[in-house]
Amino acid sequence: MPENSLLTKLEGVRRKFESLELQLSDHTLVQDMKRYVALNKEYAGIEPIVRAGDKYRNAMRNLSSAKELLLTEKDEEMREFAKEEIDRLEEEIPEMEQHIKFLLIPADPQDSKDAIMEIRAGTGGDEASIFAGDLFRMYSKFAEKKGWKLEMTGVSEGTSGGYKEIIFKVTGTGVYGVLKYESGVHRVQRVPQTETQGRVHTSAASVAVLPEADEFDVELNDKDIRKDTFCSSGPGGQSVNTTYSAIRLTHIPTGIVVQCQDEKSQLKNYEKALSELRTRIYNMEYEKYLNDIAAKRKTMVSSGDRSAKIRTYNYPQSRVTDHRINYTMHNLPVFMDGEIQEVIDLLHIAENTERLKDDPSNT
Repeated sequence: MPENSLLTKLEGVRRKFESLELQLSDHTLVQDMKRYVALNKEYAGIEPIVRAGDKYRNAMRNLSSAKELLLTEKDEEMREFAKEEIDRLEEEIPEMEQHIKFLLIPADPQDSKDAIMEIRAGTGGDEASIFAGDLFRMYSKFAEKKGWKLEMTGVSEGTSGGYKEIIFKVTGTGVYGVLKYESGVHRVQRVPQTETQGRVHTSAASVAVLPEADEFDVELNDKDIRKDTFCSSGPGGQSVNTTYSAIRLTHIPTGIVVQCQDEKSQLKNYEKALSELRTRIYNMEYEKYLNDIAAKRKTMVSSGDRSAKIRTYNYPQSRVTDHRINYTMHNLPVFMDGEIQEVIDLLHIAENTERLKDDPSNT
């Protein structure tokens, strides 16, 4: 992209930023909370572009000054300083430009949302349930490192450990934008604890990551929701308390059913179930959007196709491979301990590179 074209685009972003700043300073805006939230998100989203743009503009200005100094200065020491400055800036500026191009790619508006995650044991029987438990531990460790909060919604434990299914909400800053790359089928290759002859088995678990819908995204009508209460149950189906605190909600128009029994309070279970119901309704439309994107270009986000095998965890070789970007790491214990940020960063770069190709204004 020509330099002046990038600077022109950055100037437009700065004008938008200053306009948002002015609107947010209007005290009457808090009377329209939906608009206030939307403007705040937009403001926070373009602030990094403005900061990067200021740094880039200064670098361009300094490069121009250094070149002028080299042409006009007679003092050899000053000329040498100008040459070093030119070399340094000519190396840094292309990296700044590439970084800004990535920042200028419109963010998915869902990226700033919290997420609801589901991990389900797939093929492999008890070993698949144990692996689903391992994945949950991995995401729990990762969330802890990020300072995020996990809340359980629904759990179905495996007969030999782990989970047949586990559903939980992850709350924090930019959660969905990070975890969305984890949707898909995760495959494990290892010797199960029950294997007597030491043979390596292959099992699988599926992960789904949904951006949590807030009250502004989906308006639910009480008459469209059937509410049922029942006693919470533990492993084997036995009742774990005698009060009808567990909640099942059915959205009559779509047939979507959710339930929550994690809390002892019926009200808290109802609030969690309502949040999940809102998210699932919202995601019916969101998946159409993802499938539309996938039809136009290769995407690193697999939410539109949850049957896609995305990653293999090979225990005998201590190897993890992400098949979308041909990434391989030979330190599986560290990865399973929640050190997954590196692969997520690489997936994010690959995704943005793909999106950059689709935007003719960024070439």
